[in-house]
Amino acid sequence: MPTINVQLFEGRTPEQKRAFVQAVTEATVKTLECSPDSVDILIHEIRREHWATAGKLWSEE
Repeated sequence: MPTINVQLFEGRTPEQKRAFVQAVTEATVKTLECSPDSVDILIHEIRREHWATAGKLWSEE
């Protein structure tokens, strides 16, 4: 059973997340030759002040 963990900045709409998980599920089924029912996707929404790149918080961009 593939379990896919995704970390995104918060703020995506339910429609965007729905389209994303459908596309990822389709790609996983095609690539790994598994059933859609076996694909779990966990979306972790992260606030910009909790994510940094190169020593700088994204909230400071």
